[in-house]
Amino acid sequence: MALVLQLLLLLLSRVQGDPQVILKGSPGDRVNLSCIGVSDPTRWAWAPSFPACQGLSKGRRRILWASSSGPPAVFAHFSGRLRSLDTGIKRLELVLSAGDSGTFFCKGRQENESRTVLQVLGDKADCRASGSKHGSGYPKVLIALLVLGLMLGLGAWGLVWWRRRACTTLIWTTLSSGGTAGCPRWFPRMPPLSMRL
Repeated sequence: MALVLQLLLLLLSRVQGDPQVILKGSPGDRVNLSCIGVSDPTRWAWAPSFPACQGLSKGRRRILWASSSGPPAVFAHFSGRLRSLDTGIKRLELVLSAGDSGTFFCKGRQENESRTVLQVLGDKADCRASGSKHGSGYPKVLIALLVLGLMLGLGAWGLVWWRRRACTTLIWTTLSSGGTAGCPRWFPRMPPLSMRL
């Protein structure tokens, strides 16, 4: 069913004059990006699917553009992984990396464009879980220990308060019997008002 929907979207985009291709791959795979319906491409742009995971803002950014004085210039995110397969920039090869998911636009001189949607397996909007593999887990452990310490401290304080309150009530009622039924010795004994001079 998903394949039928993808083919239908591809056919509709071609009918509307906006060619679109969908590619999928894993980090390390090589994929080919091609301009479809653009005779004289001048630049490529990329709109990441999850820009926050790359520390980028939403929207398109130029990733490769033709240069008359030398080889095409490449956006830093794809440096060393994106190369042209011909003398121009009509066909490109990209070595996939995590975070590459997005839409690639090939633009021509007449502002016509083709689109290639790339889905890198493992990319997701909530990138904190994947980021924690490379970062330190120390802050999370520290927070957990602080919360645990706070809970234990509050529990101990509550127990002491409850014990003091219980012993205060017990002292008033059992002073005449000569004992405090397990209350700490250091707790001050206060005689009831009837026994004060």
